[in-house]
Amino acid sequence: MKLNPRDLARLVARPDPSLAGVLLYGPDAMRVALKRQELVEAMVGPQGEAEIRLERVQAADMRRGTPLGDLLKAQGFFPGPRVVLVEEANETHAEPLLAALQDWRAGDAQLVITAGALKASSKLRKGFENSKSAAAIGIYDDPPSRDEIEAMLARAGLNMGAEALRDLTALSRALDPGDFYQMVEKLALYKHGDSSPVSVADLAAVAPTSTEAAVDDLLHAVAEGQSDQIGPLISRLQSQGVAAVTLAIFALRHFRALHVMTSDPGGPSAGIQRLRPPVFGPRRERFLRQAQGWGVVRLERALGELIETDLTLRSASNAPSMAVMERTLIRLAMLARR
Repeated sequence: MKLNPRDLARLVARPDPSLAGVLLYGPDAMRVALKRQELVEAMVGPQGEAEIRLERVQAADMRRGTPLGDLLKAQGFFPGPRVVLVEEANETHAEPLLAALQDWRAGDAQLVITAGALKASSKLRKGFENSKSAAAIGIYDDPPSRDEIEAMLARAGLNMGAEALRDLTALSRALDPGDFYQMVEKLALYKHGDSSPVSVADLAAVAPTSTEAAVDDLLHAVAEGQSDQIGPLISRLQSQGVAAVTLAIFALRHFRALHVMTSDPGGPSAGIQRLRPPVFGPRRERFLRQAQGWGVVRLERALGELIETDLTLRSASNAPSMAVMERTLIRLAMLARR
């Protein structure tokens, strides 16, 4: 059978013991591994590995005589469903894997296989797709669906508030799957013993820190017209080895984000939903205040000055680069106060 990721979510929620095997394949090894982890845990339960009801096999070991059929038919000491997991399979392993699938009988361990990208003509993929007792599921770079996020939250025992769920969904589209999974686990630990719904502040407390965090104070000072803070903040960043061109890049990003917000037909509150990576928590309110204070016309002027400064910094000019950047930021802070 050929299934899609939504079918996989249902299979994780309610495992089917009549399935002989499941093939999970895709170009992103991390995404495949996370889906495999969810599926296997659902099949054997949280104690399955401790009770030796999960047998792991590297696909390469099958060439050295690992008896896959015997592993599927072996009976364990502990009662309960059993799984044989074959990892890192490819087209060269199709013959023994499909032979084991063909010999599978009710009561045998279920077979779960992970593989990289497989073409539609792949013998291994076609064997699972054409089988009535097995399933092939492609795992691609699509962000998790609402159902998948809610299933992940349910397993973690988290109750999300409406605003927090909105921001978490936005984060799922900005983060790598491994980082997103770890963030949900961290959130579960953060809320351990607290039955109240997860708030935006809770989410902000555990979300991965952006690489722009080191210059956030400086950019906020500029956008809020606090020109007296610019000199000391630049001196501190310069002592840490931050280059003027780096500040120009981050400043352009910051003011472009404000321009996206103010240019939205629905206003800054609607425009902030379009930002990637998403802005939430206290930073969200701060961005909204800045966008509302600047307006489209002044932001376009600010972007023009920043682009001109960036070109100057990248040219053969002999002017001291950090001084050029500092003067531009002071001019923008003065523009914010008008």
